[in-house]
Amino acid sequence: MTTAHDFSFAKLGQPGDINLSDYAGKAVLVVNVASACGLTPQYRELESLYEARAAKGLVIVGVPCNDFGHQEPAAEREIREFCDNSYHVTFPMTGKVEIVAKDRRHPFYRWVAEELGESALPRWNFHKYLIGKDGRIVETFPSKAAPLGPDMLDAIDSALA
Repeated sequence: MTTAHDFSFAKLGQPGDINLSDYAGKAVLVVNVASACGLTPQYRELESLYEARAAKGLVIVGVPCNDFGHQEPAAEREIREFCDNSYHVTFPMTGKVEIVAKDRRHPFYRWVAEELGESALPRWNFHKYLIGKDGRIVETFPSKAAPLGPDMLDAIDSALA
């Protein structure tokens, strides 16, 4: 059976990969992100969430994508600098991916579509997937769901239990 642990992403602006299998036994929140979106301030809450729950086993993986409103047009080096300087992001960030175009869609998002259907794919920036310790999708959260909101915190705490 395929799980999230079967996928990897290139690292943002540096050599190597982020292998989701490295996070087996942890809860992972995968978030497609963009630097020029009205929701970009969610980086602040995502970083707070990461700092508060990392020791308990939460990993957040930011996935830059320019598919939604062309709000992530920058080069990867510029994205990294923006995240570091504007929001002091310390959680793992991937290289830019495509989600919308089926023929260029990153394999992780192909898997999401196979598991949950095309309607479960992001429709905008900052869509969130909570992956359980076993690599299965536990829950999805729409773009406007606040990372520190009670529904998300309850789901994350349950996934960490």
